Amino acid sequence: MAITVYFVRHGQTYLNRYNRMQGWSDAPLTEKGIEDAKRVGKELAKIKFDYIFSSDLSRAVNTARLLLAADPNTDIKEPIQEPAFREIFFGFFEGANGGAVADIVGGKYGYHTFSQMAAGWGTDELKDRIAKADQYGDAEDAQRFWQRMNKGFNRLRNLPDGSVAVVVSHGAAIRSIADHYLEGVDQNVSPRNGSIMKMTLTDTDTHVDFYNQLHIPDK
Repeated sequence: MAITVYFVRHGQTYLNRYNRMQGWSDAPLTEKGIEDAKRVGKELAKIKFDYIFSSDLSRAVNTARLLLAADPNTDIKEPIQEPAFREIFFGFFEGANGGAVADIVGGKYGYHTFSQMAAGWGTDELKDRIAKADQYGDAEDAQRFWQRMNKGFNRLRNLPDGSVAVVVSHGAAIRSIADHYLEGVDQNVSPRNGSIMKMTLTDTDTHVDFYNQLHIPDK
């Protein structure tokens, strides 16, 4: 069994632009975000994919629709919405200024950005620390995130052998997957809006082939 998956981060939103925490909360795509989606659609036209999934959050669904419209080589009209591929839920911190949240969670340890915290602690410990800091207890910790995300991976693994799939997901979620499966990934680098991560899933392995690329390498 071998399944090829191209994870795509959605286009830029207004909350991205304003450096606001955006997990399950949602914001429209900016003009740049629309162009991000169209550009990655033209890039994905280089490959023949059989399925396209998206998180059920509107920024991912709309990115998927725009990239499909920009790809002249696909007959797929609508993404399959899969809640398992949602962004991490930040609970009480949803919508807050990202820099302020980084100071609350990591400031006393010398970390003042999410990239610094991810590089210092790893993405799973970072989730746990954010969840612990949430006074309402709503933010997802690593265990809850992976219980959800693994349902999505199980769905991908059950596709027909040899399938190629596109998944439109989110920045922190994609960085978590890369951290989990790609040894030596630079956690100081968050996946860019409209970037691509390629994975190969087999019966015995989950492998990241490349991460955070704006272009699919020519064969």
